[in-house]
Amino acid sequence: MAKRRKQTSDTLSLFAADEPSQGERPAESPPAAAPQTRASSSYVMQNGERLKRWASRGIYFGTSSWKYPGWKGQVYNRTYPTKRLFDQECLSEYAELFPTVCADFALYDFPSPEKMHIIHEQTPDTFTVSLKVTDRITIKRYPNLPRHGANAGRENPDFLNVSLFEKAFLEPLEQLKKKRGVIIFEFSTFYPNSGVTFETFRELIDGFLTRLPKGYDYAIELRNKDFLTADYLALLSSHGVAHLLNNWTRMPPIVEQIKLAGVLTAQFSVARALLKPGRSYQQAVDLFQPYDRIKEENADLRTGLAESVRRCIAEGKSLYAYVNNRAEGNSPRTIEAILDILDTYPAETL
Repeated sequence: MAKRRKQTSDTLSLFAADEPSQGERPAESPPAAAPQTRASSSYVMQNGERLKRWASRGIYFGTSSWKYPGWKGQVYNRTYPTKRLFDQECLSEYAELFPTVCADFALYDFPSPEKMHIIHEQTPDTFTVSLKVTDRITIKRYPNLPRHGANAGRENPDFLNVSLFEKAFLEPLEQLKKKRGVIIFEFSTFYPNSGVTFETFRELIDGFLTRLPKGYDYAIELRNKDFLTADYLALLSSHGVAHLLNNWTRMPPIVEQIKLAGVLTAQFSVARALLKPGRSYQQAVDLFQPYDRIKEENADLRTGLAESVRRCIAEGKSLYAYVNNRAEGNSPRTIEAILDILDTYPAETL
């Protein structure tokens, strides 16, 4: 775990005071106050209008999740009395800057109506929330991980269960109303011993997409590079479902995917800048936390997202571009770098 760095005079104090450690009796104090507003950071002043301008053209930049104290002095410029209050309230400040966010937490458990209502109430009318579908729907065999408990290593009887998806996932999302963004089905890697070949996967996905309720924006994220074929893209296109452009450990980078013919399979597209190809999630965590600055620039990743914007503009499609801290170390700064690249593109290409 990264050590907490000592604050210096030029570092914004995000929390008014540290919370007492376990067993320590807190000093008597009045009830926690609401976050206090501070002047905008240079990050907000330099990028706020650019983000709004791109959003007006259907290009929505956002991050994967949002509760990162490392973004203090960039995205977060209010003083929060406690870490708990920061976690509860910081989305409203985030949404003043970014037009969208990808809620990764939904992958691990079905979203609750109460949480979706809170998100709706904390964000402006123009904000959208994309969510990853809970892996109880997308995992064929549960990995041997502690979080899966007794299910670890077992076949998942709810794999591609449309009824469960409708009841446990879609119904709570009604609380988001018009703020519901893209619904992302992230499929983990299908290894040879899974029994799922490309032909099997194509057949399963075709049937699944046929049975899904209409009126939602769906996207599929692959983790098998050999599944990314013309036949697969044509299948998604026939259902109006987006292929999700991803930078991930064992997938071709976005800069290569965006060159594929027919890769924009719907009227909207989604890109997720997650990891440098060849790097595991844990390696990225160890390298980049606490996510307060860029530690490793990835020129291909930046170019891939910029080219995704250019191609979507050229084809009259919208784009949700989500950047993860594990891509370069600090999502907001990576987005800023992509905006800088786009500023250099000839106007006639955009």
